[in-house]
Amino acid sequence: MSSEKVNTRKKILTAALKRLEAGHAAGVRMSDIAKQAGISRQALYLHFPARAELLIATAHYLDEVKDIDVRLAKSRTAATGVERLDAFIEAWGNYIPEIYGVGKAFLAMKDTDEAAAVAWEDRMQAVRHGCNAAIKALKADAALSCDHSVKQATDILWTMLSMRNWEQLTGACGWSQRRYIETTKLLAARILLKENVQK
Repeated sequence: MSSEKVNTRKKILTAALKRLEAGHAAGVRMSDIAKQAGISRQALYLHFPARAELLIATAHYLDEVKDIDVRLAKSRTAATGVERLDAFIEAWGNYIPEIYGVGKAFLAMKDTDEAAAVAWEDRMQAVRHGCNAAIKALKADAALSCDHSVKQATDILWTMLSMRNWEQLTGACGWSQRRYIETTKLLAARILLKENVQK
């Protein structure tokens, strides 16, 4: 890909990200993004033929800008399943407030906007993948509670780490970010770990 194409693509993704972060949920149309990027709609469609493709790319771009791989490194290189679980909860839980504006825009759009729904599902499946990796690490260490299958445990952790739960606890309930992380780790340990492994 030529440097000019790379630059145009980056301009498009930056423009889309800015509109989402600003809460322009209803105004993330291809024409709005093209205008914000300072390019024609035709030029935008050359890079992203479908709106869903653009929104997915924007969500991935946000992860790139926020260095998600660096944030997840501690979890991915953890020596034990318990360490991986804690590190993943910290990484994702502390990432939520940084991407909340974009996430809130996707949540507002997804029920009536198919492209937004596809993009949101793409990112939530990535979170589920991280949850599943942590649960599999617990299983490999024989630390996973016998009460749950790997799938059920993944379902539980994925639900615990939902943006809606974070929003409820830190917003409506007034919890600090620190309390949210520590309580989530404690609850996850009590629900997902064998009794002899719990802290």
